[in-house]
Amino acid sequence: MKVLLALGGNAMTNAEGRARPEDQIAAAEVAMASVAALLETGAEVVITHGNGPQVGNLLVKNELAAAVVPPVPLDWCGAQTQATLGFVLMDALDAELARRGLEKPTAALVTRALVSLDDPGFAKPTKPIGRFLPADEAAVLVEHGETWEDRGEKGWRRVVASPEPREILDAPAVRALVDAGFVVVANGGGGIPVVREDDGSLRGIEAVIDKDLGAALLGQTLGTEVLVIATDVSHAVLRYGTPEAEDIGRVGVSQLEAFAADGHFASGSMGPKVDAACRFVRATGNPAVITDLDSIVDAVEGRAGTVVLPD
Repeated sequence: MKVLLALGGNAMTNAEGRARPEDQIAAAEVAMASVAALLETGAEVVITHGNGPQVGNLLVKNELAAAVVPPVPLDWCGAQTQATLGFVLMDALDAELARRGLEKPTAALVTRALVSLDDPGFAKPTKPIGRFLPADEAAVLVEHGETWEDRGEKGWRRVVASPEPREILDAPAVRALVDAGFVVVANGGGGIPVVREDDGSLRGIEAVIDKDLGAALLGQTLGTEVLVIATDVSHAVLRYGTPEAEDIGRVGVSQLEAFAADGHFASGSMGPKVDAACRFVRATGNPAVITDLDSIVDAVEGRAGTVVLPD
């Protein structure tokens, strides 16, 4: 079975959300133990991951150094974090596979996702990223071409476009590596956003692609048989945070879409995961599962998590 495993940002930080190098390495070791258990079942696995905390760290470096060197563009931040996290995840997985006596080569691929300049997100950027800054510090970054908004007492915060991914451009390379027997880490952070010019050339663009939507599109493109979205909870939940909270188990895609339309899933957390799972099921007719890392082996077999099924 070919599985696409999408790791949430929590999989690369410690329990308090810290993202120091040692925290990320330790978190990767935990995550890759679950991946190795999945590989022991004979599954072919492609891994994708979030990169929010890591890009946030690079943005802080941009801010601190903006008066000395030009800030690194956001697409460069995505490329850097894809490479760094791919390296960390490969090292952790190689070590775990060796411990279990499994021989499986690993590879990490810096991956681009095509977006459209006509996407409405570019007309009015709304996706907040990074930390709040006082007006004078934000002004330095505005001079470098960034868009910042006054958020009142908290200060100023950068906003960027979050366009829809249209195509995972490097999916053929991922497929070739999988066919050659590799476990592949790819399309981290939803992919590096690029646009195609009139002459056919590509260029990176300042934007953030939702990592779960990128995972759904990659899974669809590769023909994976199941998408597993790993997060820090075992299930999507109806009426979350209330005494009537209820875990969602096996559910048809239309029913889950109806729950989403009724406002059960927060836009900044579970909402994108539910959206991605539904898109994958609609596009492929294959199941998607939302669950925690400890449950991914059972999730692939449909025995754990929120299992989203075609109608």
